[in-house]
Amino acid sequence: MSSRIIPVEPFDYVVFGATGDLTKRKLIPALYYRFFDGQFDEQSRIIGVSRSPWDDAKMQEVARESVNAYVDESYRDAKTIDRFVSCFSYVPNDVMDQEGWAELSDKLRDDTNVTRAFYLAVAPNLFEPICNYLSKKNYWRPDARVVLEKPLGHDLESSVEINDAVARVFTEDQVYRIDHYLGKETVQNLLALRFANTMFEPIWNSAHIDHVQITVAESVGAGTRGYYDESGALRDMIQNHILQLLCLVAMEPPASDDANALRDEKLKVLRSLKPITNSDVARNSVRGQYRGVKSESTAVASYQDELPADKKGSLTETFVALKAEVENWRWAGVPFYIRTGKRLATRVSEIVIQFREVPHSIFDHAEGAPKSNKLVIRLQPDEGVKLFMMIKDPGPGGMRLREVNLNLSFADTFSERTPEAYERLLLDVVRGNQTLFMRRDELEAAWKWVDPIRDAWNASSEAPQPYTAGTWGPTGSIALIERDGRTWHEEGDY
Repeated sequence: MSSRIIPVEPFDYVVFGATGDLTKRKLIPALYYRFFDGQFDEQSRIIGVSRSPWDDAKMQEVARESVNAYVDESYRDAKTIDRFVSCFSYVPNDVMDQEGWAELSDKLRDDTNVTRAFYLAVAPNLFEPICNYLSKKNYWRPDARVVLEKPLGHDLESSVEINDAVARVFTEDQVYRIDHYLGKETVQNLLALRFANTMFEPIWNSAHIDHVQITVAESVGAGTRGYYDESGALRDMIQNHILQLLCLVAMEPPASDDANALRDEKLKVLRSLKPITNSDVARNSVRGQYRGVKSESTAVASYQDELPADKKGSLTETFVALKAEVENWRWAGVPFYIRTGKRLATRVSEIVIQFREVPHSIFDHAEGAPKSNKLVIRLQPDEGVKLFMMIKDPGPGGMRLREVNLNLSFADTFSERTPEAYERLLLDVVRGNQTLFMRRDELEAAWKWVDPIRDAWNASSEAPQPYTAGTWGPTGSIALIERDGRTWHEEGDY
């Protein structure tokens, strides 16, 4: 069954920070796939803005290079690429220079039938001057949209400052705070799994679920990114991506699929999270930092080795494990175990719903003890859903229990290419659909929960626990879950 492509109205998409890595690796390829599928055509324009002294021809050349480098070869059609790159133009402009905005005015169409969107793929300290200039130069319109890339602050206070600056120009329904995890097909399927199937919702509670695990593991290191050392795993992954996943697992059924109905329920979850403060941070959190590996066959640098000289001795965490609790009726007593890190054993993002054991086993004389059911939602790679359950192993000679899984593999089930997250999110902005974007009160509620954890770590004299690159993190993360009589779901458990 093929998906139905719904075209969008013509648009002017202005990308600030057009010469950056995000634009080349993610935004241009995502837009090309949507163009290839006929979701928009040459009536739409993509206008790059940056300080580099490029012109339209250079922007189009970079767009072509990006398509050839990051788009699957089977989708690279010469005529389609020519048509696509013709949509691009460029404005050289230092956003701090008030005199440099006239040329952008010439590129934008004064037509209310053409959607106007501004993508701020720049550092957050540039959000305020850009928004101010957009309003003063009459680029702002009541139907204009602005897209904000993370990081949206490094704590609650800085987040409020950034959002206040944007709010002085754009109303909340014009602001799209992007979190690419929410654009992943498997993440959206979590909503379908819960609310489009009668078999799960009646048992989606503390009476039937023992605990939940959320793992976002990366096998690569932090590299030399200066941003990461200022952020760390807690701010880089937990505060946004992982808390959003937790919300989708734990939220109550919204009244409808309206954007604000959905976001209202996510906000309730964030506000129900039990605080982790000084008194229990040692028991409910673990932070780590990877060490290097040297052998005859491999050599992996430690986090400290990757840092510049002036950053040596940094206490920035490259791994975090947390035990979170949602204090409401549905989830009372159900722990949510969260972990994320760099240089782990493999790259994987998944959610594990561990159900309770059967209340009474009648198979006293069977070979193999019954195991509790488990639902595993794999976000990346090898996207899919697996339900682990017990069956009788075929054959005569008594009852032999065996755990097997019902496997819904996206690659096997759907013959089409699975769209990347930015493909959906970029055009959701054009459609005016905010369902998969964070509302301001969500963002601030997440910071209110994360900030005390960071404060407690800073007040402690303990450094991050070391762990060897290529493992599953520090031993403290194993103790975090095993002291409760549980264990992490690992790759080999499949």
